[in-house]
Amino acid sequence: MKKMNLSILALFALVILLSSCGFPGIVSTSAQLPLVSSTPTTVSLPPIRFPQDEAAHRDLTEWWYYTGHMDAVMPGGKLHHYGFELVFFQALRSDLPPFYAAHFAISDITRGEFHFDQRRQIEAGAVIPHGTSTSGIAVHTGDWSIKGVNGLDHLAASMTDYTLHIDLHGLKPPTLHNGNGIITDKLGDFSYYYSRTRMALSGILIDHNQVLQVTGEAWMDHQWGNFLTLGGAGWDWFSIQLNDTTEMMLYLIRDATGRTTSAYIDYIGPQSYVLLPASALEVTVLDHWRSPVTGTNYPSGWRLEINDPQLRASLTLVPELRDQELVVYQSTGNSYWEGAVSIQGQSAGRSVEGEGYVELTGYARGLNG
Repeated sequence: MKKMNLSILALFALVILLSSCGFPGIVSTSAQLPLVSSTPTTVSLPPIRFPQDEAAHRDLTEWWYYTGHMDAVMPGGKLHHYGFELVFFQALRSDLPPFYAAHFAISDITRGEFHFDQRRQIEAGAVIPHGTSTSGIAVHTGDWSIKGVNGLDHLAASMTDYTLHIDLHGLKPPTLHNGNGIITDKLGDFSYYYSRTRMALSGILIDHNQVLQVTGEAWMDHQWGNFLTLGGAGWDWFSIQLNDTTEMMLYLIRDATGRTTSAYIDYIGPQSYVLLPASALEVTVLDHWRSPVTGTNYPSGWRLEINDPQLRASLTLVPELRDQELVVYQSTGNSYWEGAVSIQGQSAGRSVEGEGYVELTGYARGLNG
């Protein structure tokens, strides 16, 4: 009986920690990104395997993170445009049961509204295969779920006025970031990190009780490893999908003073992958938006300049809604901006346009605010 009481107290302490100090090892979603070099890392870690590494692992921190854009044809033929985010976090600490948190957001672009919800749960009976399962992803909190294998995924989530059931089909092989999918920081912590940078999307969105067939494209990140928080840092993370069938992922990491300490950029061509040097990237903030809920002052609009012999590009990113802030203190103990953006500019000598997602963390603690 005493042992059971101690277990309950330990779980209660973990929940308090998660709700008051932020999710252990995660300030927000996909961008818990350690400092990286501009060349592939050589470490004695096993390589990523598919489909085994799509499933959960027994590391400290892990998440599966999806964003995307989708359209529905309304009566009369008019398009209704949406963005979405669905992310699941898993945290393992000591011999406690796994803790899961999830965020679901809909950017209703045509209606001009942003909505989100959050969940968390401790799953005492969870079976984690430690990267050995070949059955793929299978995570859930209640009726929110992600299931899939080999880039064929199904997402389900619901909140007030919106229910999502979509199928995703990877149109390219997974991108292993940093060349081999292994990222290490200066302290020796590591994470595995890959993305499916272009996934065809189809399925159903129930919008205010109206059942709509939706189509579009999505982006998926999966990251895991034995790493914890970056100690008060923040980041700006960008996923970019252009209409010339190329994608980019880039991010800037800031220290606790707001100073940019690291940058990363990779380019995924129609049939190629290029890891670009951080020195090739210049990011200019074009505007700001202050949250009426948290008072946080976020960047809102960017110009990205890439100047390298392997790629020259100039892209302007504009939020499709200014307010796309998630205030998720009840699940991961934080707030952050994660939103759909439209993109126009030049890349590799051609005019391009596209869409993407941007994540902004650390600003709520006063960085640059």
